Amino acid sequence: MQLAYDGSAIDGPAYLKIVGLADRAPGWVDSLIVGWSTYGLAVFALLMLVAWWQTRRAGTPAAVTALAVPLITVLAFGVDLLLKLAVHESRPCRQLHVLTLEACPAPGDWSFPSNHAALASAAAFALLLVSRRLGLIGLAAAILMAASRVWVGAHYPHDVLSGFIVGALVALLATWTVQRKQNTLTARLKDGPLRPLVVAA
Repeated sequence: MQLAYDGSAIDGPAYLKIVGLADRAPGWVDSLIVGWSTYGLAVFALLMLVAWWQTRRAGTPAAVTALAVPLITVLAFGVDLLLKLAVHESRPCRQLHVLTLEACPAPGDWSFPSNHAALASAAAFALLLVSRRLGLIGLAAAILMAASRVWVGAHYPHDVLSGFIVGALVALLATWTVQRKQNTLTARLKDGPLRPLVVAA
């Protein structure tokens, strides 16, 4: 049996205050936040699609980086998941025995760091290096996603902060690496069957 780490000593009181606010908030507010927490990651997929479409139409090497954003986001998720499996932090709703807006995950579904925060942050920072406007939209959405995960009771504040940092670091490093080679990659793709992915017909 795996021993679970108790993260409540870090910011358990802050978590309880936020969950208490959620419990007293109007129902429509909670419904909006729960909906965003559950389905909001789809917004990042849409932003990725828009970034790729815009760079492809412009015929710029940035189209290669835009194509890489989903892969970079998945990479950040993988790094975050490895940390989650290494730390084994128990979910706050299970450790503190509180009722939350989101059903408390089963034992073994670890809390630190937040996968949602890492995915959202990675997408936002990768997009930021492709399109400043789309990246800023993504960054605002990522902050809201991270905050929503605490509001619904799924994570401690330090979980989402850590996930956000993991996503940002992986995205910045990976995107920078792709950008260094985007001209070469674009030239190769333009000469092959994948040309439509980087240049509009």
